[in-house]
Amino acid sequence: MSVSLYQQVFLITIAVLAGLAAGSFLNVVIHRLPKMLERQWRAECAEISAAPAQPPAAAYNLFVPRSECPGCGHSITPLQNIPLVSYVFLRGRCAHCRAPISLRYPAVEALSAALAGYIAWRYGMSAAMLGALVFAWAMIALAFIDLDTCYLPDSITLPLLWAGLLLNTGAVFTDLRSAVIGAAAGYLALWSVFWAYKLVTGKEGMGYGDFKLLAAIGAWLGWKMLPLVILLSSMVGAAVGITLIAFARQGRDKPIPFGPYLAVAGLIALFWGEPLSRQYLNLF
Repeated sequence: MSVSLYQQVFLITIAVLAGLAAGSFLNVVIHRLPKMLERQWRAECAEISAAPAQPPAAAYNLFVPRSECPGCGHSITPLQNIPLVSYVFLRGRCAHCRAPISLRYPAVEALSAALAGYIAWRYGMSAAMLGALVFAWAMIALAFIDLDTCYLPDSITLPLLWAGLLLNTGAVFTDLRSAVIGAAAGYLALWSVFWAYKLVTGKEGMGYGDFKLLAAIGAWLGWKMLPLVILLSSMVGAAVGITLIAFARQGRDKPIPFGPYLAVAGLIALFWGEPLSRQYLNLF
């Protein structure tokens, strides 16, 4: 076994461990960030409407208070919060009240770790690896938040957009010109669909967060990847939506979040965008 192979195994191991830790933190972001934003909006509405002053609420952010069981409120100890290991050891139940723990928590941790390991193997120790990690973890957070709330927070999409533009000043994933055009074209593409649908039907077909997410993907991957991202996300979204409606699990008038499909398509484009685009163009 060569030294370089040892180094690669070491890098992948570190990336997987970092991915597990990041996944644990992503679970906190997915659960708490929408609630933090809701508190902020309520406070702003109260201020605008000159409502009677309320006593200051207890601190609530990504770090405090400590995580607790949603069933019994029992604080989760550090040993009960080890990614994946604690879930297996506790057999998927709260240590205090034995209420079942959602499978989503270990799923997010495992997905984060798997993507981190693949990214480390694919890119090695480089700016592309670090950038891809940030991109992948942001996609995970946005996808699950949108699934829960049908909302894509500006506090993630906008920094992600600017980070993509800054990263590509060094042409890490694409050249800066392509990144700038990709950001603008990504936003305008869905913005145009939004207004065309609204003019025809009088209804809003998607949220502004979808525009910003596609703009961020365009900033990271360049404008040439946008047709592939839109095609993949639309096909998967349509298939899932039709399936849910067909099996009566989703009403026709109930909105279906588009962010998760954009996130999955963005990750596919990041890893395999160029060969997929070539194959698609060869068909025509």
